[in-house]
Amino acid sequence: MRREPGQLFFLVTQGCKVNQYESQAIRETWIAQGLVETWDPGLADIVLINSCAVTERAILDLAKLVRGFAAICPKPWTVVAGCAVEADPERVQGLPGVDETLTQKGKWDLGDLTSRTGEAPFSAFTISDYNRARAVIKVQDGCSHGCTYCIIPTTRGTSVSRDPGQVIAECRRLLSAGIREFALCGINLRQYGRDLSPRMDFWDLLAGVDRALAPEWAGRARLRIGSLEPADLHAKALASLHASRLMSPHLHISLQSGSTDVLRRMGRGHYDPTDIATFLADLRGHWPVFGLGADLIAGFPGETDSCFQETLELVSRLPLTYAHVFPYSERPGTPAANFKDAVPGHLRRERAKILRQVVEKKRLEFLRHLLTRPCMEVVLEDTSTGMNEFYVECRVEGAENMQSRSLVPVAPLGISPAGLVVRATENTAAL
Repeated sequence: MRREPGQLFFLVTQGCKVNQYESQAIRETWIAQGLVETWDPGLADIVLINSCAVTERAILDLAKLVRGFAAICPKPWTVVAGCAVEADPERVQGLPGVDETLTQKGKWDLGDLTSRTGEAPFSAFTISDYNRARAVIKVQDGCSHGCTYCIIPTTRGTSVSRDPGQVIAECRRLLSAGIREFALCGINLRQYGRDLSPRMDFWDLLAGVDRALAPEWAGRARLRIGSLEPADLHAKALASLHASRLMSPHLHISLQSGSTDVLRRMGRGHYDPTDIATFLADLRGHWPVFGLGADLIAGFPGETDSCFQETLELVSRLPLTYAHVFPYSERPGTPAANFKDAVPGHLRRERAKILRQVVEKKRLEFLRHLLTRPCMEVVLEDTSTGMNEFYVECRVEGAENMQSRSLVPVAPLGISPAGLVVRATENTAAL
């Protein structure tokens, strides 16, 4: 793809936080080469869509995006890169308006990134700032597990880990740029470090980041971690979370189902979902209040009424504050797509709706509880919105003179449709 200094580019990111990180790396490199980012796609010379393929909906959304850009952009060079190209190259290449497609590895070359280092993938992708108030740091890519419903091993390959020294250096760069919250993310954090020498795991990485940064930044910046598998919630995890001086009181768990039968069919029989409640009860000894999210799939092939009831009962017991609930979506090329005992579509949607309703009640209960707290801290995304430590969106009053990215003490005022209404605490400076 030809790129000339001064060209305007418009970048769209679909899907996961890892994609968000990779888009930022491309953005920084293109700007360094003299390209200019525009927020108006109608003005763009180049439109880049960093695509997702985790569900059929993601592919449909991609097609809609391409049609929309073709309608409003006079002569853009439209490029689709990443997972959708890996998953269904002919379908993506055949979308009207797509000029070029690039695989996941081809994405590394978008900014001539590999030519700077001669290595890929992680030395190729680096960032020094972020286009949002809260940053993502990619520490792991790919997955070597092979869940029966998941297309990620096809689109991103086997697990690859980032050197912990590179992670810590990138954290420092972001802190120097004014970022006060960052999340360590990957495709499967449970597999982090298996390919490193010496071998380590994600909890070793978390401890190393904390040792390096907490002496200077504890109380002035905070850390989150991406989605965790239940199998990674064990004694070492508990000790690591207890010891961390940077961690926000918030976890997100890739639960998927509360039925052991369904989990075995998913290829996720390596954990017992009922153990999660025990771990969370122990965690509450260190975090009396914490945000908790989960990923859930409703209507997986073979999910009987009894299996669904197991999931519903577990969700009812867990202290969830939000959840991402998906009706099962067949992905061509995965084993589950050929399972014979499919759940009808209307039943998948109905079960997903029931789970969302249960979680929504829990979310509102959590918000009401937060109203009893005297104070919290919000990272400002602009002068009127932000995210608190419990991963609740906040509408912020009294922060008109404060800068985005600031870590601001606030007091709760009420509940809004998105989360909370809070007020910046008087006579306090942003941290």
